[in-house]
Amino acid sequence: MPDQDQTNASAADEAATQDAKLETPQSKDQEEHLGMDDIEKLLAEASGSLDKAAGKGTSSSSEPEPFNLGNLEPEENDGQRQSIDLLGEVELDLRIELGRTQMKLEEVLQLRGGSVVALDKLAGDPVDIFVNGKLIARGEVLVMNDNFCVRVTELVNG
Repeated sequence: MPDQDQTNASAADEAATQDAKLETPQSKDQEEHLGMDDIEKLLAEASGSLDKAAGKGTSSSSEPEPFNLGNLEPEENDGQRQSIDLLGEVELDLRIELGRTQMKLEEVLQLRGGSVVALDKLAGDPVDIFVNGKLIARGEVLVMNDNFCVRVTELVNG
């Protein structure tokens, strides 16, 4: 067993010696010289990379290759096209707005059957048609077969 302890001790001494060599400070001139060499190497590599990217240092006969966008024509889907009927079952929120007003909560609580609420639009003014909260058209209110209807008179862009 004493041989193993001596082996462990000598290994520890070697490790300590190597650590001491690594920690030994070099002279200030040597440190600055090594630092400058590293910086110069990095600058040279960076300059070379920039020159290569800019096309310097390569033969002038090499022309840049044009970018190929490929075929931009629409592909045919085996002759099968989906009809617009596919969207026929999509539900949308449609809202017709006759006008707007502001009321206090107290006034709202006093509303009863037959109460009149004044709106910001006059009779005959076009009503706003909203789909999913977005204004898409304006129209006029009609009465047809004792039902209220809205005839679209103007589509709103954007």
